Amino acid sequence: MSVAAEQPDDELTIPRAAMNKMIKELLPNVRVANEARELILNCCTEFIHLLSSEANEICNQQQKKTINAEHILMSLDKLGFGDYRADAEAVLKDCKAMAAKKRRKSTRLENLGIPVEELLRQQQELFAKARQEQMLVEQQEWQMLQAQVAVAQQQQQEQQIVDDDEDYS
Repeated sequence: MSVAAEQPDDELTIPRAAMNKMIKELLPNVRVANEARELILNCCTEFIHLLSSEANEICNQQQKKTINAEHILMSLDKLGFGDYRADAEAVLKDCKAMAAKKRRKSTRLENLGIPVEELLRQQQELFAKARQEQMLVEQQEWQMLQAQVAVAQQQQQEQQIVDDDEDYS
């Protein structure tokens, strides 16, 4: 019975396109038969299954609920793949560095492509414009208040004149 026949159709595997790309990158001048590609795919899938199962056991033994990188590294050692630990640690370090770089790149300011100095200048310009607009609003309010006071004083003076005229009549 072939390895492919043993696997149910719904079992997860590495996508064939990704596997073909890896083979082409690693062995650019070598032709690999379809049967060999299928075998590589099945071996990789089995290795990942074995490694993740062992990591899950380690995780459960430590009463943890999440498998982390250390569990995977311990699984490599326990399954006899300790020789790959240094390579795995190097890949982990690269992945962490790439993730950190991606997080830094994901900020909106960096995505704008505008230098920080220019952004600060624009911000100061906007602040100055807002202060100017606020001063104009306050000045207009003050002028309206002064005009209302002047009208009120005018009315008061006119009323005073009318009251004085009534007193003399």
